[in-house]
Amino acid sequence: MTFTLEHLEFYLLILMRVSGFIMTAPFFSYSSVPMRIRAAMSVFMSLVVIQVTPVVDLTYSGVFGYSALVLKESMIGVVLGLMCSMCFYIINLAGQLMDMEMGLSMANMFDPMVNMQFSVTGSLYNYLLMLMLVVTNMHYYIIRAIVDSFSYFNVGKAVFDTVSLKNIVVDFIANYFIIAVRIVLPVFCCMLLINVVLGVLAKAAPQMNMFVVGMQIKVLAGLAVLVIVIQSFPMVSDYIFGEMKDVITQVIHLFTPK
Repeated sequence: MTFTLEHLEFYLLILMRVSGFIMTAPFFSYSSVPMRIRAAMSVFMSLVVIQVTPVVDLTYSGVFGYSALVLKESMIGVVLGLMCSMCFYIINLAGQLMDMEMGLSMANMFDPMVNMQFSVTGSLYNYLLMLMLVVTNMHYYIIRAIVDSFSYFNVGKAVFDTVSLKNIVVDFIANYFIIAVRIVLPVFCCMLLINVVLGVLAKAAPQMNMFVVGMQIKVLAGLAVLVIVIQSFPMVSDYIFGEMKDVITQVIHLFTPK
């Protein structure tokens, strides 16, 4: 096709949406992926998208109007990427709650992929979830989500409904805590039983140092329960990926003109 100035303007707006998504989406936004790779992916994906997306007439007034379109497309990509990333925070919250119950909350470690401090169990779950993401080809689905968004709402055609977007985020955060508590519930039950037993022993044998004994028992019992619970991690990851698909679909339909 003939590449004109209109095509260049259209391509730059596509690049803004794709770049905003790549910079915030899980797996692609991690610091372990070099910035040059992310930039190259954004440019290449934008070149592919412009081949299959019909070029529409852009209506804007001057430089400020085009800058508003650039900001709008960037925000769309960022919102879609962040909604995907929020699904991964569920597993990190569950890991932190587990470590709090097991007495490992002080043993935080620095995760170089996201440049944040995570608990030991949270980091373990995060790496396992990332492994499941690659094994199940969910990273292809994430890429497909941003590409398909152009078929639902083309460049400059998105509709921003802040009230509906706020409701989607609030509902997801509410489910976020519920899912995290469900994941950590076996450890909660085990720790509750241990606390009851230690309380009874403290009354029966006051001369025993239950604080020292209890910490060791909690860690060992927590690790034993974790070994059992982690066998169901494929089902947990499948549920989380299902939540990711649902929230991406809701956000894309929200931006789609009625």
